[in-house]
Amino acid sequence: MKKILTALLSCATVMASAQTKTNDNLVQYVKPIIGTQRMGHVYPGATVPFGMVQLSPETDTPSYELNGKYNPDVYKYCAGYQYDDRTIVGFSHTHFSGTGHSDLGDFLIMPTVGKLQLNPGTADKPGSGYRSAFSHDNEVSAANYYKVKLDASGIIAEMTTSTRVGFHQYTFPKSDNSHIILDLMAGIYNYPDKNVWTYLRMVNDSTVVGYRSTNGWARTRTLYFAMTFNKPFIQMGYKKFDKREVYGGFWGKFARVKNFPDLAGRQLKTYFDFKTEEGEKIKIKFALSPVSIDGALNNMKAEIPGWDFDKVKNDGQAQWEAELHKIVIDGSKDEKEDFYTSMYHAMINPTIYMDADGQYKGIDQNVHKAEGFTNYTTFSLWDTHRALHPLFNIIDPKRNSDMVQSMMAHFDQSPEHMLPIWSNSANENWCMSGYHSVSVLADAVIKGNAPFDANKALDACVATARHRDYEGIGYYMDMGYIPDEKNGNSVSSTQEYAYDDFCIAQMAKKLNRMDIYEDFNKRAQNWKNVYDPKSGFMHPKLADGTFRKNFDPFTTINQGFIEGNAWNYTLYVPHDPEGLIKMMGGDKRFITYVDSLFSYNLPDKYFAETEDITKDGIIGNYVHGNEPSHHVAYLYDWTNKPWKAQDKIRMILKRMYKPTPDGLGGNDDTGQMSAWYIFSSLGFYPVAPATDQYAIGSPAVNHAVIQVGDGKTFTINVKNQSDKNVYIQKITLNGQPHNSLFLSHADIMNGGEITFVMGAKHR
Repeated sequence: MKKILTALLSCATVMASAQTKTNDNLVQYVKPIIGTQRMGHVYPGATVPFGMVQLSPETDTPSYELNGKYNPDVYKYCAGYQYDDRTIVGFSHTHFSGTGHSDLGDFLIMPTVGKLQLNPGTADKPGSGYRSAFSHDNEVSAANYYKVKLDASGIIAEMTTSTRVGFHQYTFPKSDNSHIILDLMAGIYNYPDKNVWTYLRMVNDSTVVGYRSTNGWARTRTLYFAMTFNKPFIQMGYKKFDKREVYGGFWGKFARVKNFPDLAGRQLKTYFDFKTEEGEKIKIKFALSPVSIDGALNNMKAEIPGWDFDKVKNDGQAQWEAELHKIVIDGSKDEKEDFYTSMYHAMINPTIYMDADGQYKGIDQNVHKAEGFTNYTTFSLWDTHRALHPLFNIIDPKRNSDMVQSMMAHFDQSPEHMLPIWSNSANENWCMSGYHSVSVLADAVIKGNAPFDANKALDACVATARHRDYEGIGYYMDMGYIPDEKNGNSVSSTQEYAYDDFCIAQMAKKLNRMDIYEDFNKRAQNWKNVYDPKSGFMHPKLADGTFRKNFDPFTTINQGFIEGNAWNYTLYVPHDPEGLIKMMGGDKRFITYVDSLFSYNLPDKYFAETEDITKDGIIGNYVHGNEPSHHVAYLYDWTNKPWKAQDKIRMILKRMYKPTPDGLGGNDDTGQMSAWYIFSSLGFYPVAPATDQYAIGSPAVNHAVIQVGDGKTFTINVKNQSDKNVYIQKITLNGQPHNSLFLSHADIMNGGEITFVMGAKHR
């Protein structure tokens, strides 16, 4: 009886512990400061999941141009913030998360006291302008909340957000000269001519509205705003920094010095004056709209009608809590901080791009209304097709289907009649290679997450892939590869097109469009045309059919590849590992090749000329900090030594991800680096999206519960997991032996339980 009672108590304790973990506050493990140092290019400020506002500090705003040339220092500030900096310029409302190129940084706000200064000053002399020194000791960065003390003024700056509204709260000292500066000139990847036009209108003594039009990475971009204070300002003023206007109309009839209600120009800075008591809080609500000033005002009214800062903060954190609880893990504090910060970074982008009433600006620059879906932007598809969108197909399928419908709306509105390549803010940026939106569309269709016209989606994929005048597609269609002399990324683009064509073929097969299947299944084999058996690498090929003689497989520049070298890109055939292994000489030679990739010490000279590859993200010659190699460790699963995948994956997890400011081994790239971490920690990875297959790796969590919809869960049990026990000894799926190194999408989405037994020696 005593034994039975003890067993019951033990069982109750375990159940209570499990319940506690399920209800655990997961927001506490989110550390947005992770990745803000060096190469992560993420920001520490406030946002809600997939929010249109990203309210965050800028530690510097260097110009994209310096003495008529590109300024390489600007690359550090893709997210506006670098952890090593010691001054803050201000707080702006739009940011990319983890990108290797940038734009945005709209509507910078800075509170000051004393003499008004409208220039930002310099980092070495912050007192020469409105910027301020700060200390990380006085900084708090959390999900949907940022706080910092500005040393120059003693002002405590706090910020939080809703989807479309930024909420500022500044605690001032006693002063008759308190100011809020609104800098309409500042921006990220800025340069003197980036502002096309800015406009500001005073509605009353506590509200102003306006817009800013820019010509940057997004060529034609206009963002509208509404800004309101919790108390009237004493006066409003401005300074115009425009070059001399050739013609400015007859506005000189007005003095236009103080409180003039109608301002416009290319380069404007405005300010608002207050008298403040000690500890008084000046609050600002700042709403955005892609459509109109009225849209911004309506967004503010719909989302933050009152002035309760803590409520907005708590509501936003509750949104994060709901998203984070889609995967509940058991692990150490460090492991939870890595995992849930990765979840956080994975759920920042793509971003919602429409007003509360569903209106948005399309790529045709007309206003549209999203009917039956939420419209999204910020599609960094060269990165996110690999793991981020497949992750959404498991834990957030409705949102992913909305993203697909946003891409299809993009196609319908596109003057080029193409799906997005890298799109943002009603603009196509044409950044990177491939047409990887087709991977996202096909992955959704193959996995049964297609509450849209799948045949219309397939037609859009085919039209994009047959756009002959886009980056070598005509040569690719006619010759089966892109000639080296015709395109600087000839080899990698050929490989990426081949993978995308595989995706189209799978989608066509699913929809019984066999004519399209036959065409694109043949095109999917084009990667073979750039493999040189003599060199053993994917190799630039000339139009006459010969391979380029002057070729260095270690170099990342001018070798036919984008952001990578031949050593890494030779393994980029995610859709046909069996064919690749056979072409490279079979298991033994292939395994030696991949082993060498990880063990070779790549000297700095081989990547000195590229911004996107640094020692931060390299293990040997394997570049984890750049996405084309993210599937590589899993390729061992197709060989007779799959245990090597388990060893390498656990090494990458430890080396490339840490719960520290420098804890990301490369640009997070709008969540792709983080999505790799999430999948790999759970023990499986989508090597080839647009199939229903996941390759098994080495789970690094003790236990996980994934919400897969309809009240179902997929539970991952890991026995004997530790830093030494990285090798799988046995797998059971729903209580039955699982003798495969792969899981199907149905295995996960049907719910159930997988158990891994780990050990220190490989089998």
